[in-house]
Parts: sequence; structure tokens; C-alpha cells
Amino acid sequence: MPELPEVETVRRGLNQLTLNQKIVGTDALLHRTIAYPHSVDDFVTGIQGSVIATWHRRGKYLLAELSPPAPLSSAPTPVGFLGVHLRMTGQLLWLHRDEPLHKHTRVRLFFEDGWELRFVDQRTFGQMWWVPPDKKPESVITGLAKLAADPFSPDFTVDYLANKLQKSRRPIKTALLDQSIVAGLGNIYADEALFLSGILPETLCTDLQREQIERLQAAIVKVLATSIEAGGTTFSNFLNVKGVNGNYGGVAWVYNRAGEPCRVCSTPIQRIRLAGRSSHFCNQCQK
Repeated sequence: MPELPEVETVRRGLNQLTLNQKIVGTDALLHRTIAYPHSVDDFVTGIQGSVIATWHRRGKYLLAELSPPAPLSSAPTPVGFLGVHLRMTGQLLWLHRDEPLHKHTRVRLFFEDGWELRFVDQRTFGQMWWVPPDKKPESVITGLAKLAADPFSPDFTVDYLANKLQKSRRPIKTALLDQSIVAGLGNIYADEALFLSGILPETLCTDLQREQIERLQAAIVKVLATSIEAGGTTFSNFLNVKGVNGNYGGVAWVYNRAGEPCRVCSTPIQRIRLAGRSSHFCNQCQK
């Protein structure tokens, strides 16, 4: 599943390619991809003719702020938001209309000059929403209301993280996957942050010392920033909007490297299952 760095990579690409572009048509090939409104026709009507003002990211959600075409002399009136969640296998690809249609294409947004934004999703868990201008995004995309602080927000402090973890008896790796604790963090970067902070994934949250939480908070921000600069990770089928793979996987510290030597001490990386998810770690560098 794409995590914060992959979604941020997509957001940046969309802001480079689609700003001030007018949506001139929509084709929903798989109706259940449209989560709101319940009528696909209402979704199409809602975004038709609107212009992409900017793309935002909240956790793993993408939100395009929409506005109508307007004369330069007047401020554009908001016409709502277009929301996207890639889930496990979703991709947003900016392609010319002449490009052959991928068999897993679910929604097509047509723009002027023959360009389109295709939502391709093999597992079909991805979703799209049109949020009308009279509604708040979190009232329609209910997952937004449950999100914790973003790791790059001023709210993501050591005190914040300590407060979130101090009463939990879950293993720290399991807690980090909870979007109500850290928004956008997933399996890959939880493993990486725990390695950088020297904490074993099975350590109970209540057993963490203040010093460990300080290292963990810094490691989360560092590993996410590093991956964003690398364009994300391509361990499954992640592509950016131009169809290019991310590069972080080649420099990962522990994730997906079971049996390979630790990049620090050469001890073989171990892999265990925690709450149904794989966890990778070095039992020498992490205590």
C-alpha cells in the first residue's frame, strides 16, 4: 500500500502537471470506485468544468481543491474537492488520451489538449469522492476525521508522540500503524524508523523511555523525508504520475531485506509477524 512518501510524491507530481487544468469530461469505468456521491452521475456533474486549483495531502489521502474557470478580475468560487485514496494498488497516471487503456483503469478524468488523469487500481480497493462546496471534506471522507497529526506538521512533537503511546500496551510497531497515532505511516517506514531509533518492533509502548521516544520521533521524520526525496518506494506496484518507479527501496535499512546483512553491523536482518504484518529488524542494532 502506498504510504505517506508515495502519496506525497504523487501530490507533488499532480501539482506540477494538473494545476489550472480544466476537467472537460469523466468516465467512471468501475462505479464502486466512486465513494461519494452515491450517484456516479452526480459525481460527474459535480466536477465537470471545474479547474484544479491545488492538491493537498492529509495522511494517505489526496485532496484536489476545485474552482470554476473565472475571469482574472474576480476571485474563483470554490466548487468543492476531489478526494482520492489509492489504498493497496491504486495509481494516478497523467497520460495522453492516445495511450492504450490499461485493463485495470477504473476512472478517467479528461482535460484539455488531449490529456487525462487515469485512476488505475488492480485490487479495486481505491476510492474517489466529490465533496460539494457546502460540505467539509471530513464530513464526506470520514477517514479524515480519524487522522492523527501529520509527521511534518508542527503538532508532531516528542510530547505529542509520548502522550499517544504512554498508555498503550501494544507493541510499538503495531501502534505506529494506527493512523490515529501517526497519520500516513505504514509498514515500510515504521520498520525503517524503528531501526533508525534502535527500538525492537515487539517493545511495548508502555516500556518506552523518554529518550527512545525522542529518537523515534526524529527517525520518523527523517526516514519519511529521505523517501520523499527518493520518490518513494517500489516494493509492489507504486508508480508516480508519470509512470516512474520510486528509488527508496534500494537504500532501505531493513524493510524487505530478511536474511541480508545489516547495513551497519552485518547481522542478518530478521523478519517476524506482528498483528498479521511483516516486521523487519536487526536484533543487534535494535534493543
